[in-house]
Amino acid sequence: MSEHAESTSRKLTELAKRRGYFFQSSDAYGGVGGFYTFGPQGAALKGNLEDAWHDRFSVQEGNLEIDAPTIMPEPVFESSGHLETFDDMLVECPECGESHRADHVVEDNTDYEDAEGLPIPDVEEIIAEYELVCPSCGAGLAGQAVDDFNLMFATSIGPGDSQPGYLRPETAQGIFVEFPRLKEYARNTLPFGVTQIGRAYRNEISPRRSIIRTREFTQAELEQFVDPEGDGPDLSGVENVQVRLYPATEQQADNGDLRETTIGEAVADGTIADPWIAYFLGIAQEWYESVGVDPDRFRFRQHLAGERSHYASDCWDAEALIDGSEESDDSEQRKSAEPSSGYWIEIAGFAHRGDYDLSKHAAGSGERFTVFRQYDEPQTVERATVDPDMSYLGPQFGGGAGTVVDALQALAASNREAFDGDTVEIDLEGETHEIPVEKTGFAVEEETIAGEHVTPHVIEPSFGVDRLLYTVLHHAYAEDEVDGEDRTYLELEPEVAPTFVGVFPLQSDDDLEETAREVAKAVRAAGLSVTYDDSGNIGRRYRRQDEVGTPFCVTVDYESLDDGAVTVRERDSTAQKRLPIDSLAETLSALRAGDVAFEELES
Repeated sequence: MSEHAESTSRKLTELAKRRGYFFQSSDAYGGVGGFYTFGPQGAALKGNLEDAWHDRFSVQEGNLEIDAPTIMPEPVFESSGHLETFDDMLVECPECGESHRADHVVEDNTDYEDAEGLPIPDVEEIIAEYELVCPSCGAGLAGQAVDDFNLMFATSIGPGDSQPGYLRPETAQGIFVEFPRLKEYARNTLPFGVTQIGRAYRNEISPRRSIIRTREFTQAELEQFVDPEGDGPDLSGVENVQVRLYPATEQQADNGDLRETTIGEAVADGTIADPWIAYFLGIAQEWYESVGVDPDRFRFRQHLAGERSHYASDCWDAEALIDGSEESDDSEQRKSAEPSSGYWIEIAGFAHRGDYDLSKHAAGSGERFTVFRQYDEPQTVERATVDPDMSYLGPQFGGGAGTVVDALQALAASNREAFDGDTVEIDLEGETHEIPVEKTGFAVEEETIAGEHVTPHVIEPSFGVDRLLYTVLHHAYAEDEVDGEDRTYLELEPEVAPTFVGVFPLQSDDDLEETAREVAKAVRAAGLSVTYDDSGNIGRRYRRQDEVGTPFCVTVDYESLDDGAVTVRERDSTAQKRLPIDSLAETLSALRAGDVAFEELES
């Protein structure tokens, strides 16, 4: 890994702490791994990214939005499968007692690339075979048990014999459990989408690399409910979007590489099998670029079969290339198509979840998680029914008569030919029983129906906000030289920059300071974020704003008192123009909206 790669990551972490982007929480008490506080700059950048996501994926798509609780009762996670399957593999060092993700230990030190999908006995054998050691102290891990560790934070709801609950490990379940009500708000019409931005919690075994892997984080998720037999989305708006894809076939090839293509071409040649997935990849590509993700350090990688969730028929991750660091997690470096230094991190996932979630919650709750599909015209169908003679079944089966009725009804629906003879056989607690057909009340009747209940399929774009924030900062980080001095600055997009403009009086002077404060007040009134700074020389103030990514700086000087104009400096080029105060707020608003470029302005 190059010196530059290491220093970039280290410098960014130091800048984030020094300038108030993010830092470890509860540091006064020694801190705790996996929890970070976003400072004034970081909170503002995070809020701007969330606003931009909300505008594109909720407002512009016409989707519903909810805000569900972060704590949910245990039955929710029993039905969703999180209690049984939401695990990572844990191995504990016999010497120092540190816990590590066993699959990461394997992937970091062997040629195995997808150890997460291996059975625990296989992982234990690999650790022994390669004589792998503890990453913290170097003690041998061979012979140590590898155990499943559930990642959910448990809690109690209420006092006394309280109800067990969990902090949600993803925001999605808050949407799924409310589907019976949400479908009414959508007028029982498919497709429709529901979005949510909020906190999620995972008790990571070994959180690392600052805000890339944490125990509390923010997700922005969209659950798109679609008719499994309905039309796909209109791809005309995204078919020409250029994307860099890393499909499973390329990952498994000896010399596999990224595939440069368009959304339309990828759908046509089958690289992206599902049109809904393709639609959201196209939207995401353009959106990521708009908020400052470098397209040359960005790709969509398809999950291999072994790493895909059991319920997902297909899944693609949006991945960003991050320069390496001393804490580099090689398990994030997916095979091949890699640069000489750096690693890819997942910043979003796009999964086709099928009807898994809604079917599970329907079974667990007893509620109906379906949408009624109206036929264009009523249809006449044949239905097999039973109306058993309970005076016969009661004496024959006693308390089991109700179970017999259920079995007969199920058999009539699935295999009406079973009733063609004089008797019909059913299985009851492992025993076969014969029942006279005449006692079952079996009949085939015609019925006119207007439609049917359909369990929607779910397409899920899920975005990690914290990882996106880190990516945006990393891709924006730049160094150059100005007037013979080294400069560090962040090339943040004006739309998301925490502060849009800095306002300075040239010197410490009452008249200059009064005018500068009036200018700052007027710009704030236009809805722009402003910082006022009169500390230190003007060059030092410029450098401070460059380092936090402020796109423009306004300086009030003595000429301003006479001609009513100020000096406006652009961050990236450091070019300056003289602009009138009375139209300054309007001009800056146009710059932020992208309606005009700085170089197009006339002094």
